[in-house]
Amino acid sequence: MNTRQAAERWRETWEHGWRAHEAGKIVALYAEGAYFQSHPFRAAQSPRDYIEPTLAAEESAECEFREPIVDGDRAAVAWSAETKLKDGGSEKLAGVSLLRFDDAGLVIEQRDFWASA
Repeated sequence: MNTRQAAERWRETWEHGWRAHEAGKIVALYAEGAYFQSHPFRAAQSPRDYIEPTLAAEESAECEFREPIVDGDRAAVAWSAETKLKDGGSEKLAGVSLLRFDDAGLVIEQRDFWASA
């Protein structure tokens, strides 16, 4: 799988999986031992350790992922989301995910940069 295909699969899976709260489908995009940093001021963790509890805390999510910008084995994807949390809160987010893929099209590195309104 080439990087453009991998990045497009990542974009489509995240967009659908976030809305449907299908953590397993999103986690399957990541290679074993992938580096995952959800924000520049947070420690890295496994994709599963971030994705599962984050989606579990949400009641609903509307999100949009833009077309990936691809160079070599890397891609950048801009995204935005509005979520309603189970505790009654809500979030409005906009960010960019910087991704690196292995030859099988799995994410081996992800660094996210985002802000909330």
